[in-house]
Amino acid sequence: MHRPWVLGLTGGIGSGKSAAADILQQWGATVVDTDQLAHQLTAPQGAAMPALIQAFGTTIAAADGSMDRAAMRERVFHDPAARQQLEAILHPMIQQAAEDAVQQAPGAYVVLVVPLLFETGHYTQRVHRTLVVDCPEDLQIARVMQRSQLDADMVRRIMAQQWNRQCRLAAADDVVDNQGSLAELQVQLWPLHQAYLEKTRLWRANTGFA
Repeated sequence: MHRPWVLGLTGGIGSGKSAAADILQQWGATVVDTDQLAHQLTAPQGAAMPALIQAFGTTIAAADGSMDRAAMRERVFHDPAARQQLEAILHPMIQQAAEDAVQQAPGAYVVLVVPLLFETGHYTQRVHRTLVVDCPEDLQIARVMQRSQLDADMVRRIMAQQWNRQCRLAAADDVVDNQGSLAELQVQLWPLHQAYLEKTRLWRANTGFA
């Protein structure tokens, strides 16, 4: 089966991955977001919910039948074994859903958004190039506090589960600085988008899908 040209997009929490992905999607790319897939799997009637309730009990389910993300977040932060159990259930399901979505993607190329792209290792083998959305850590914290109503300590704990900024930047093929406006982000992304279109064209030509 033909696999499209895939850009792996990542960045620390609050860096603006979704903003960058939205811009590339407006320009014709197809976005596959593993966070969105995780939400679908843990929504009411989500495919992962029976296994999660069996593993963790009904206390991790909200009234509507979805996963209570706040309750689960607290549980896994205090219990590494619970975190490993959660990942053992969710990660294979997310990976399969992402693979299916990539194969069916109709756009110019695929943007695969993975918060832990480098940390897991699984997705780096499935993308052709990586793009990191970067911003200072204090700005990450401020954005997440405003967006998610989490306190600074919780945001730092989440960040501690991710690669630090220096490691992420060192691993990236491409980097955009997202501490400014959306317009400034677009200016940085446009030449990259053009380069990705050219890489897609060459990929298709070399694989017989021109």
